[in-house]
Amino acid sequence: MIEEIRLHGRGGQGVVVSGELMAIAASYEGKFCRAFPFYGASRRGAPVVAFVQIGDPEEATRAQVYTPRYLFILDPRMVGAAGVIKGLKEGGVAVANSGKEPEEVADSLGVKLSKVGVVDATAIGIEILGRPIPNTALLGAFAKTTGLLRLDSLERAIRKRFQGEAAELNVKAAEMGYERVRIWEP
Repeated sequence: MIEEIRLHGRGGQGVVVSGELMAIAASYEGKFCRAFPFYGASRRGAPVVAFVQIGDPEEATRAQVYTPRYLFILDPRMVGAAGVIKGLKEGGVAVANSGKEPEEVADSLGVKLSKVGVVDATAIGIEILGRPIPNTALLGAFAKTTGLLRLDSLERAIRKRFQGEAAELNVKAAEMGYERVRIWEP
């Protein structure tokens, strides 16, 4: 079985890095993983999509993820957008950067989901990193909401990707996302 995750955000929010960190964390847990981005002209603010597959390497492809079980939304303005929710499996899981309640996000998505995790990851980014970068905080929320990756594996991946103070601040952001996520299960 392969678990498929589609990540949505805008350039500068850490969409591509989030996918890379998921892949590194999964490898630390002994899981096969593949992550790859899809974007046009790279510029801050442009829409960016990334894809992650975790599981059986025999089922993995290099194709875009069209019917994800997991949705990871970094930009609050993208919650409920047609291109974001397209193909999301009924009974799937969404994790979103939003100040709204999880039930509101679930309603906006318009798909019957098994779980929705919501955290204001941008606020955590500003508080911890001094910049509105939501990715590591949302990764912490993803770990708690889905159970697909462990927080300690993500922290180890963050320390591999970043150095010194940047690593420690991003680890703290992930921990805060893990602690502050609000989870809704219908």
